[in-house]
Amino acid sequence: MWGATRKVPSFCFVLEVIEPGLLVVKHRRMDGFGKFANVVVLKGEQVKVVDEQGASLPDCPALLKALLPFTSPGSWDHKFNLLVQLAASMRAHGHGGSLLVVPAGSDAWRQSIVHPILYSVTPSFSALAELMRQEINETNENLLVAAVGRAVDTVAGLTAVDGATVMTDQYEVRAFGATIRRPGGSAPVEQIVTTEPIAGDKPVKVHPVQTGGTRHLSAAQFVHDQRDAIALVASQDGRFTVFAWSPCEEMVHAHRVDTLLL
Repeated sequence: MWGATRKVPSFCFVLEVIEPGLLVVKHRRMDGFGKFANVVVLKGEQVKVVDEQGASLPDCPALLKALLPFTSPGSWDHKFNLLVQLAASMRAHGHGGSLLVVPAGSDAWRQSIVHPILYSVTPSFSALAELMRQEINETNENLLVAAVGRAVDTVAGLTAVDGATVMTDQYEVRAFGATIRRPGGSAPVEQIVTTEPIAGDKPVKVHPVQTGGTRHLSAAQFVHDQRDAIALVASQDGRFTVFAWSPCEEMVHAHRVDTLLL
C-alpha cells in the first residue's frame, strides 16, 4: 500500500470490493459528478466487460430514446440524471421496489392500477420538479446538487413501500403503494426481450417470470399496457431492471442495468 487519499484523481482506476467474490473496476467521470463509470465486473470466475454505450441493444430509435438515461455515457456524466440517481438510491435501500414513470398530462396509467390507490398523493409531491426548474450557477451549484440528492432519496424511499410508486416524466410523484393490474381486454404478457449492458451480450426472448418475481411480472404487464411509460424495478438481491416498450419488436424490453449501478 502506497498510502491513502481523500480525493480520487480523474485519470485513475479504482478496484472496489462490493462483497466477497464481487469486485468492480471503475473510474471517475470527467466532471467529477455522478456515479463512477464501471469498466469490468468480476464475480467469482466470471468476468463481465461493461458496455455502457448500449452497443448490444437493438437498433430501435424509440426503444433507445426510452432507455437513453441508462445507455448514453453523456447522460451518466450529467449530475442531474435523475433516473440514474433514483435507480442507484432504490438499489441502495435494499428492500426492492418499483417506480413507474408515466407521461405528465395523461391519466391513462390509472387504468392499470387497482383503485382506490393505497397512497394517492394530492397535490403531487413536486420537490424534484421544483429543484429541476431552478437555474443553476456557480453560487448555488453545490447546494442544488445536495438538495436534489436528498429529494431523490425521499422518492426512492417511497419505493420500499409494498406496491409501486408512480412518478411523471416531469418528476412529480402521483402515488405510491399502488397495485398494478391488467385492464379489461388486455392480454397477459407471454414473452419479453432481455438484454444486459455487457460486451457480447445478445437479446434473449423469455417469459417475464424468468426476469424475477412478482414485481418484474407486474412491471412488464404495466409497460405492455401503457406503452409510453417505463418501469424501474429493484430486487432485494441487488438486480435492477428497466422495462420499456419496443415498437420494433412489438414487445416489452427488459434491460438489466445492475452492472452499471454497482
